[in-house]
Amino acid sequence: MPTVKIRFPAGRYHATLWGTHVNEGQIEWPPSPWRLLRALLCCGYSTQHWYKIPDVARTLFENLSQCLPSYRLPQTSVAHSRHYMPVAEFKKPSEAKQLNAFEFSATNQQSADIGNYFVENTTLVYDTWANIDDDDLIVHWDCSLSVEETLLLGRLFDCLGYLGRSESWIEAQLVDDSVAENLQFNAFPSMRGSQPGRNWEQVTTIAAIAPAAYTAWRTETISRLLSEFPLPEGNRKPSAKLLKERNRIISPYPADLLECLQKDTVWWKQHRWSQPPGSQKVVYWRRSDSLQVGVPLTPLRPKAQSVTTMLLAITSPSGNKSALPSIKRTLPQADLLHRALVGRGANGRRINCPELTGRDEDGNPLRTGHQHAHILPVDLDNDGYLDHIIIHSPMGLGDDAQHAIRTIRRTWTKCGIGEMQLALAGAGELDSLRDVPERLASQIDRLLGQKTGAKTWVSITPFVPSRFLKLKGQNSLEGQVATELHTRGFSPAEIPQIRVLPWESDELAMRHFVRVRQRKTAPPMDVGYAIKIQFATPQKGPICLGYGSHFGLGLFGAVSDGST
Repeated sequence: MPTVKIRFPAGRYHATLWGTHVNEGQIEWPPSPWRLLRALLCCGYSTQHWYKIPDVARTLFENLSQCLPSYRLPQTSVAHSRHYMPVAEFKKPSEAKQLNAFEFSATNQQSADIGNYFVENTTLVYDTWANIDDDDLIVHWDCSLSVEETLLLGRLFDCLGYLGRSESWIEAQLVDDSVAENLQFNAFPSMRGSQPGRNWEQVTTIAAIAPAAYTAWRTETISRLLSEFPLPEGNRKPSAKLLKERNRIISPYPADLLECLQKDTVWWKQHRWSQPPGSQKVVYWRRSDSLQVGVPLTPLRPKAQSVTTMLLAITSPSGNKSALPSIKRTLPQADLLHRALVGRGANGRRINCPELTGRDEDGNPLRTGHQHAHILPVDLDNDGYLDHIIIHSPMGLGDDAQHAIRTIRRTWTKCGIGEMQLALAGAGELDSLRDVPERLASQIDRLLGQKTGAKTWVSITPFVPSRFLKLKGQNSLEGQVATELHTRGFSPAEIPQIRVLPWESDELAMRHFVRVRQRKTAPPMDVGYAIKIQFATPQKGPICLGYGSHFGLGLFGAVSDGST
């Protein structure tokens, strides 16, 4: 029983109710089953490179069309804009408005004659849309699909970029059946004699006829119409005029439901259909407050307790660990997640979340050091693939940041097969990371050091200088490391010993790390170093230094005192 979750990143849904003019300001809410099927069909041609509908897609659409979906609608309000659109026509000379030179200079109308000219006609156009709260639209079909059909439906929804008009951006994905079991749908088909009670209203929408019912109706209709133009008996050949007339009768009736879904408005109007062939009008019940006129009543989200650290687990759809991103892609994986978190936190509006963006409400960089979020993809099971992402912000993660992190569900990787799935594994203070399962604890101790700290720290990811290197002074390699340690709160009296390690054994793999952020300022030098830092007193991690240190580069791990 497929269930899909649809999110509107821009917070808008543009779609005109069937049978109404766009200037009537009527919104199709919920989206009609017919619209959903046509959107998926178009997505198959545009993203799956169909030349004809494959067999698995045909059975998928036939199964979906045999039942009417139920919906869980988010809080929504109605909004509109209006403007006067030019129609490339001009008023008659007798209606031309006479303006003096001063009035003419204040207008945007063009004329060769100031005293007598034509004013362009315009028409008032309304653009109505649904303002959707920060919640998901959920659609559920009560039908069974095969494994191949379910996989295809998931791919189609993943690739579907908008629903309704092109301004209605969406992010859609299939969810487990257990999600639908715990939902109460607030929009569902109206059955004969059903009445859900007060505070409910009916809305007419359009859906597909069951494929078998359409085929039977088409066969009966064509047979009845063709009976007036029978074929000659015996061996006599039908005339060209008779065949043309019979083809004219058959042509307005598509062969099957899938062909009906592919006919556009121009086609069925040319053939004098009042609505698309293969469609039917159905009545749905929905809550009477489903479309509010005014600002939607947003349910208050419980205030989250401030934390400094959150841990996300990464899994592949197949569960195969080798499908996870390599540790060499630490920087781009952190960058991808950061962009997704900022987009989710903004939700189509200007974001004010300094712990994620590193900027204040005016867009200026924070002047509080490195207190905003560090996004650190890590390999906790030490197999060479990234399996967790640590998000640590010394200034604390506020309510908006936590909500974005808790609700993020996927990320991507270069040349990967499908998306990577994300799940929240824990949240709390930095030391709460030590509560991970025992098989992962050694790597956490390496990132944080022992509870009492560690004196020796060695690069886990390459250190990339944030300034051009000089032989001496603050811009030397040792000087840049020491300066950044100071800016991150380490005692200036603590002068560490800094040594560059040769590319040997474990450090050799760091030569192949991605070191430049895409579409961002590149480092002065595209070069990485493996570094060992020796403090005089034990220090606690995580320690991140240099270019890209908020995205996983320049990460150091603790070495036990007995190690060299």
